[in-house]
Amino acid sequence: MKSEDLKKETDEQLRLDLLETEKHLFKLRFQSATDRLETPSEIRKAKKDLARIKTEQRRREIDAQDKLTDAQIGEAKTLAEQGHSAKDTPFVGRRKAKRAIQRLDAIQAKRASAQVAVKGK
Repeated sequence: MKSEDLKKETDEQLRLDLLETEKHLFKLRFQSATDRLETPSEIRKAKKDLARIKTEQRRREIDAQDKLTDAQIGEAKTLAEQGHSAKDTPFVGRRKAKRAIQRLDAIQAKRASAQVAVKGK
């Protein structure tokens, strides 16, 4: 599976590929533990495919955050400060919430500097 192929897939297809690859990796690890694995390089390939899928999902998540309006960013920041990623969906751990707030602050700062640059011309 190549990253070019992943870029063409929809979010739902990526999610299904992720689940399928995780199951495949589990089966490979199980086979490895019982000494029945024919090609040991399959585990490495499955891990790399898993990483490629997660990277593509993360890239799409960041692109979606960049497209948020200022009001939506403010709302997302308020939810993150309360410890939620979305309404009724709590973050798992405190660090994730802090990182989400930092990302949203960075987006706002980038937009503010772009506006200052436009006004300065």
